[in-house]
Amino acid sequence: MTYRLSLLDKSPLLPGEPATAALQRTMVLAQAAERLGYARFWVAEHHGNPGLAGTAPEILIAHLAARTRRIRLGSGGVLLPHYSPFKVAEIFNLLAALAPDRIDLGIGKAPGGLPDATRALRRRHGPGEQATFDDLLSELDRYLAPPEAASLRALPMPPSAPERFLLGASSDSARSAAALGWRFVYAGQLNGDPRAIEASLEAYARAGAAAPPLLAVTALAASSHEEARALTDPLQVVRVTLPDGQSVNLGSEAQAAEFARQAGAAAYRTEIRRPHVLSGTADEVRAELDRLQARFGVEEFVIDTPPSATGKRLASVTLLAGGAPALAA
Repeated sequence: MTYRLSLLDKSPLLPGEPATAALQRTMVLAQAAERLGYARFWVAEHHGNPGLAGTAPEILIAHLAARTRRIRLGSGGVLLPHYSPFKVAEIFNLLAALAPDRIDLGIGKAPGGLPDATRALRRRHGPGEQATFDDLLSELDRYLAPPEAASLRALPMPPSAPERFLLGASSDSARSAAALGWRFVYAGQLNGDPRAIEASLEAYARAGAAAPPLLAVTALAASSHEEARALTDPLQVVRVTLPDGQSVNLGSEAQAAEFARQAGAAAYRTEIRRPHVLSGTADEVRAELDRLQARFGVEEFVIDTPPSATGKRLASVTLLAGGAPALAA
């Protein structure tokens, strides 16, 4: 069985360069993805991170839609707890009207930044206005596909609604997606444990999912096994856990300390982890994707490239496209 490949991009900056250079690379990568036959090109949302330029996926999607012709474009994902579901529905209906049958709405629930950025994004949210994520998602779903008799509709109504995806790394997220008829994207770039993947995809299927799930992975293909490993072996994730049980993955011990400070935690603990990355030659990476497809029955992978390989992304996606069963379709 074949599978499709898609891309996720965060617009990472190289040291000392302006954001304009990172955003230009994102545009070049999206155009290359279209030319090479990738199914989708998604852009992420992060806040207060000087190494990433991708803060507003909806704006970047509009920019990319004007500079591509066929490839589907989407968010991976809009961080819904920060925003009004009605406004998100308006934005993506407008995008779907500007680029019919090409827009994907991917939703996530992570904060996407340190606590100070989260507080700034939610400053106008009153204490009594904190809805659960599932309530926000249900509200958004109603605005995107309202019944004819609905008193409030998110305009404009596009020729076809944006395709809807929920990004997550838990069985709870999988069940939430299935309950609303959204496609589930397991965030394997955040947690690549095969047992967690299996549990989440099984939960999605048992909940009556109508559409097949997607699996996001971090992957890098290079001209040699040694080159790929040199770029990915130094990667590490620092997991910080606060006394209240809150845990997040960050890029360094310094970021972990700053997260704890902004959260007002007097104590915290950290754990150094090795992220799960598929790396090697194109044949080696595709062999890993083949194994994942055989085990989980995934029909589409969303490829994320590690920030350490920013200058090698275009080469990687080009190598993966060559002979990949995904792109033959």
